[in-house]
Amino acid sequence: MRTLLINVYLLCFLLPLNAHAGVVRVITIDGTINPASAEFLHSEIQRASEEGAECLVVRLNTPGGLLKSTRVMVSDILDSPLPVVIYVAPGGSQAASAGVFITLAAHIAAMAPGTNIGAAHPVTTGEQMDSIMMMKVTNDAAAFIRTISEKRHRNVAWAEDAVRKSVSLTETEALQKKVIDTIATSVDDLLRKIDGKQVQVSNGTRILATKDARIDVYEKTFQEKFLDILSDPNIAYIFMMLGIYGLLFELYNPGAILPGIIGVIGLILAFYSLHTLPINYAGLALILFGIILFVLELKITSHGFLTAGGITSLILGSVMLFQTSSALDMLSLSWEVIAIAAAFSAIFFIFAIGMGIRAQRRKPTTGVQGLLGSVGQAITDLDPDGQVKIHGEIWNATAVQPPIKRGDKVIVEQVENLTIKVRSLDS
Repeated sequence: MRTLLINVYLLCFLLPLNAHAGVVRVITIDGTINPASAEFLHSEIQRASEEGAECLVVRLNTPGGLLKSTRVMVSDILDSPLPVVIYVAPGGSQAASAGVFITLAAHIAAMAPGTNIGAAHPVTTGEQMDSIMMMKVTNDAAAFIRTISEKRHRNVAWAEDAVRKSVSLTETEALQKKVIDTIATSVDDLLRKIDGKQVQVSNGTRILATKDARIDVYEKTFQEKFLDILSDPNIAYIFMMLGIYGLLFELYNPGAILPGIIGVIGLILAFYSLHTLPINYAGLALILFGIILFVLELKITSHGFLTAGGITSLILGSVMLFQTSSALDMLSLSWEVIAIAAAFSAIFFIFAIGMGIRAQRRKPTTGVQGLLGSVGQAITDLDPDGQVKIHGEIWNATAVQPPIKRGDKVIVEQVENLTIKVRSLDS
């Protein structure tokens, strides 16, 4: 009886403690920072807040990305009603370029052993900037990162050097310079180390209780992963070219159906991707002009000049297709993708469509027109009328230069109704 009372007492004492055990939501952002990444973080902050989570832990590994998406993510973190913990992990990961801004904006910043942070200096993609413009974007980036660092009481001097001098730090150096708050070997280790820390969120002060919290790991849904893939400029470019090829092949070969379906789907996916990316319409116009030149090459004899112009226009348009509004944006097409697309375009239009057009211009092989010039054999004497065998069919025939003996080879010169006029092949 005494043992039963003790167990009941312990159960009543521990239940309130377990009831107050919090939940920590853990997500992963691995890859470039793009609109899909920004939307994923925004929705996860909302869900974690609605579920009353202790905090949101973001496992981060990024080489950089779009400035617009970075600003959206930083704004969401700064205005978050619950603590957001940025954890650069696993080992070998990095928080470079845009990743520096996101990490510094976190309520708590942590790194795993073997990771690095930094290299946030503005870089140019495509068209080079002059010195004055480069200085403007660098100053803008420096002011942006100073604001974040001051807000989170981090090392402002180093943050500015990361932008102006592109410096980088290991996890131990980042901790020594007060760029991050702690180093953790795992998420469990991280939660033990940040337990009891006081952070300032948008609606007041929060004291983290993460030591015994339940960890809920959430992966991206299939839709979110798919949209993340579509936000890659190389994927957008490939879908656009597939869409153009599919529609052109359908137009030159009506009734093929499958190329037309692939073309429409490819263009729709490309339009979505281009909608989320900073597209340069001059580059898009050059690509379309190159396609037009390829088609004209098949109809106009230019001795290869139109093809050369089409390839040049396609390459220039591809290089210019994604011209970002800020030099902080890390966005460009792979040269390998451009080279493959240019080579495939030339082959596609010169051979594939060329063969289709030549087939349309080929001499008819069936019907009345297909009989002209055909060679057959006389199965009776023609003086001048008789019968001949053409393409396995027996026709009434009239000899143009009679007589023609049975068994002689004949060639069709004219067709009148159901009678053909032939002459001896020997003559």
